[in-house]
Amino acid sequence: MGFTGHCRCGRITLAIDAPALPPLYACHCLDCQRWSGSAFGLHLLCLGASVRVDGEPVTFVHEGAGHTSTQYACGACHTRLFNETTAAPGMRVVRAGVLEGAERFEPVAHIWTRRKQPWVVLPQGVAQWAQTPTAEEFGQVLMG
Repeated sequence: MGFTGHCRCGRITLAIDAPALPPLYACHCLDCQRWSGSAFGLHLLCLGASVRVDGEPVTFVHEGAGHTSTQYACGACHTRLFNETTAAPGMRVVRAGVLEGAERFEPVAHIWTRRKQPWVVLPQGVAQWAQTPTAEEFGQVLMG
């Protein structure tokens, strides 16, 4: 099964080759709020090799919390598509909103909830952390 998407202008397309939708999580940190211009960011944690990119994204590097994150975006419309981070080697963090059918996706976890907007109500029974969970905690929830 595959999942496809594109930037706003359509110059760059993505395809995720996976048997099921990779785990989706919502991040409520201030960086995600500012980058998205919204209350949180929605991310899919994917094996790097499963994400195919057609087109030439531009990159920029963000350093923070002891990790390096390389952001990939469309150079024409500036849509952020995904990032790679030293915190998750071999993975790509795809922005869920660029995928077709994103309205069907529901997060399995919420991180940085201490920064969430006060009007956002999180569902009962969904994993939540006030900040960044440990890799083990996060992996258990995301990978089932």
